[in-house]
Amino acid sequence: MELAEGLRGYFGDGENRVVLVGVGNPMRADDGVGPKVIELLQERPLENVLLINAETVPEAFTGKVEKYKPTHVMLIDAANFRGQVGEARLITGAQIGGQALSTHSLPLTLFISYIEKSVDVPVILLGVQPKTIDFSMPMSREIEEAAVSMADTLYQVLSE
Repeated sequence: MELAEGLRGYFGDGENRVVLVGVGNPMRADDGVGPKVIELLQERPLENVLLINAETVPEAFTGKVEKYKPTHVMLIDAANFRGQVGEARLITGAQIGGQALSTHSLPLTLFISYIEKSVDVPVILLGVQPKTIDFSMPMSREIEEAAVSMADTLYQVLSE
């Protein structure tokens, strides 16, 4: 399924209040893809979209998410789902289950579960297959390009 089609299916039609949360550590090469996508989107603001660059602590932003009263919450993060480098997939909390897809110490499933219960909205992960998450390495060219492509696609879909 094409990313734009999947995003349209998730966001649906009608008036939305969307929270996009960039998760990842920019000091660990491709793990910084979530914050990078948020930075790219901050250059061209969207109506009814709250952008949060949470880096490695998305749980620190639960209050901000709750206060915004969103209809949808999407996390953007590097995820090792054994796909092609730079491949993006929409992944539900249920699909993550107990798997360690994320590269962070606190499982994203805890954040997803808390937000889904407290705000009563569907939360989804836009996961990107990293090339490397080594410390003190620059982001790979493939992930830089994927970040630009994802930001463009999100902007297009959320502007419709």
